[in-house]
Amino acid sequence: MDKSSIEHKLLQDFPDAELQVVDLTGTGDHWRIDIKSARFEGLTPIAQHRLVYQVLGEFMPRAIHALQLNTAAR
Repeated sequence: MDKSSIEHKLLQDFPDAELQVVDLTGTGDHWRIDIKSARFEGLTPIAQHRLVYQVLGEFMPRAIHALQLNTAAR
């Protein structure tokens, strides 16, 4: 999995996002994603994370083995 694929996928569903995607191990399967979006407004952190997992679900668990999420509303 590469960074640009993750960014592209997330920006399709969160076009207003402030986004940072970091490969934590250099192996392309452990990632940290920091994302701010208006879509998270009024949602609990768990609901915010669920939205991200829905978008990236096709990559889990084969291409993305571990995912650290930091979400926030804009």
